[in-house]
Amino acid sequence: MTKSELITRLAEANPHLYQRDVERIVSAIFEEITDALSRGDRVELRGFGAFSVKARGARIGRNPRTGESVSVAEKFIPYFKTGKQLREKLNAGS
Repeated sequence: MTKSELITRLAEANPHLYQRDVERIVSAIFEEITDALSRGDRVELRGFGAFSVKARGARIGRNPRTGESVSVAEKFIPYFKTGKQLREKLNAGS
């Protein structure tokens, strides 16, 4: 599902809201999650999951084409862990 599909579905499910308002709401939520992660905060949505940031340390990698050693800088990556209710719903059909 893309962001525009999400906005369309939410607008259809809430006919009392204009689609442009739903788009602003969805964008505001994503911006808040992004801002919190950039500050290093953890974002938890009960029943859905938790977003956090993990650090990958600096290391020496290899260029696969030449085999030459390359220095890879430390970086931060977003991490998502599913919540219990989401996991149970996904595995209910199994």
